[in-house]
Parts: sequence; structure tokens; C-alpha cells
Amino acid sequence: MDFHPTEEQSAAADLAARIFRDLATHERLAAAGTGSDAELWKALTAAGLIAAVEEVGLLGLVLLLEEQGRTTAQVPYAATCAYGVLPVAHHGSPAQRARLLPALGTGEAVATGAFPARGRITADPDGRLTGTVPAVPWLRDATHILVPDTDGALWFVTTDAPGVRISPVETTAPWAAGALTLAGAEGERLGGPRAHDEVLSAARTAFAGLQAGVCAGSLARAVEYTSTREQFGRPLSTNQGVMLRAADAYMDTEAIRVTAYEAAWRIDTGLPAREHTLTAAWWASEAGKRVVHAGQHLHGGMGADLDHPVHRHFLWGRQLDAYLGCGSELLAELGALVSDPVPAGAAIPEGEDA
Repeated sequence: MDFHPTEEQSAAADLAARIFRDLATHERLAAAGTGSDAELWKALTAAGLIAAVEEVGLLGLVLLLEEQGRTTAQVPYAATCAYGVLPVAHHGSPAQRARLLPALGTGEAVATGAFPARGRITADPDGRLTGTVPAVPWLRDATHILVPDTDGALWFVTTDAPGVRISPVETTAPWAAGALTLAGAEGERLGGPRAHDEVLSAARTAFAGLQAGVCAGSLARAVEYTSTREQFGRPLSTNQGVMLRAADAYMDTEAIRVTAYEAAWRIDTGLPAREHTLTAAWWASEAGKRVVHAGQHLHGGMGADLDHPVHRHFLWGRQLDAYLGCGSELLAELGALVSDPVPAGAAIPEGEDA
């Protein structure tokens, strides 16, 4: 395993860090509310940080999303890359890649995914989709939605197509979410039989990387606060209980990061990675909520202030916990995969053990 980023990945992450740090300030985030920051989105597209994902791969995207998570930047970056750029780049036809990738790269098109929604949407033989998904992140900003049907096929649906209805939904984090209703909406097929599982694995890994950044940002705020806030004539950070809580949060954050890196690296190199993406998602869900709770608690009474910057990390951490799936659900899926990695009657891929 080699988690060292390439020169291109490091350069993209450094550039993203500067843009997010400069523009995703507490004041701008508060002003954005549940909407996206149009100026920040324009800066990201102008810098080529959406189009670059096709080149830097999933590990590069994880590094970029860490920087978004550190600031809880209010833009549909994770959704557009995980459900737009990478699926089209890996599973799109030449015509789809030529048509969709430039629009996604310039920000003209914004993508999201109705995941997890398997079993909610049905498709007829003509590719007309029917069903509902109660909450889709960044749906109010999206121009394209990647939708899985009951058979696991993937379809792109445009938000302005006949038969598509979007209703605003408020989620724990202000992700401009919406409820999606499809009533015979026309879909455009993307990829083959394996596309669903591969897109889901990559998306889980990407959002785990986002959670690593959210946790790192929460912990950084807690360290700064406890190092400057004094009690009985000394900084709070000198208290053993504070140090232990911060140390536990640090270890949890590193566990999220390293499992996300491993899953992304394996996917980029073409190695089997389903167990690793579930492991990364489990750490992001279970450890992520521990870290953002710790970050809030280490702020003492200030952590209860809904307008304090650390509260945004708490909201994002809990939203990602819910979005990735609670720990018991992910463990059940991982256990089923480990106990029966190859479905009955399926051929074992060359080079793999049963």
C-alpha cells in the first residue's frame, strides 16, 4: 500500500485548502444558510478542481474532500464528484463523457445521487422511472441526478425533465437537500451491471474522506479553544481529562482517514475493495460522531451555542453518520460480505480465493 499522494494530488489539495480557507469563512457560511455559496463554487470551477478529479482519481478526491470538510464549505462538491464526474468518467459511453464531463467540470452541470435508494425506483422497458426518495443531498442545486433502480441499474435524470418533482427537505446539515419524486421520468442509462456497486463503493469512500476533514476541523477548533481558554489560572488543555478526550478524538480521526485512504487506493489500483469501503464507512459513521461530540463538549458552554463555528462540524458529522448508514447496518452488510463474498453460483474472479 502506498498512500503517498502524487505531485498532482498534493498540488490540487493545497490549492483547495487555500480556496476553502479564504472563502468558507464563518460569516459566509452563516450567510449561505441552507443554500450553496455561488462565489465559492465559481472559484472551485475556475481553479479546475472539479475537472481535476478525473485525473487525480478517488484518492485525490478524498484529499480534496478532507479540505472541504475542515471548513464545512457550503458547496455540492462531494456530490458532483462522487455521483457525476467519477461515474461518467469510469462508466459513461464516449458520447456521455464528451457531453457531460465538460459541463460538470465548469460547474454548468451539478450532479447528485439518490443513494442509497435501491428498491425505491422502478424502470420500465423504455427507461421511464417511477418512485420516490425522501431525501437527496444537494438536490436543490442539482441539474442531474444519478438514480439506481430496483435491478441495480443506474440512470441519469435531469431535474427539469417532465415527471420530475423536487420538494425542499431540511436535513441535520444544511445540504440543500430535497425529496425526489419520479413519475414516468425519462432516464439515461449509465454503465453496465457492475456500475451500481462500484459507484456506491467510491461514493462511500469519498464521503468517508469528507468526514475525516469534518472531524479534523472540529478537533482543530477544540485544540485552539482549550489551549487559550484558562480555568484556575491555566489553560484547559493542561487538564488530563481534556488531553485524554482530545487524544481519543485524534486517534478516531486518523482511523477514519487511513481507512478512507486505503479504500480509495485499492479502488484506484483496481484491487477488490468492497470490504475496505464498508470499513471506511463504518469508521466514518461510528468514530465520526464520537469526534464531533467530543469537539463540542471540549468547548464547554460555548459548544452549546448554535452560532458557534464548531456546531457546524457537529451537524455535518451527524449528517454524514446518518448518510453513510449507522454502524450496525454497515457491520451487518460487511459481515454478510465476509461470510459469503461470492454469491451462490457466481464465478470466482481469477486470482481471488473463495
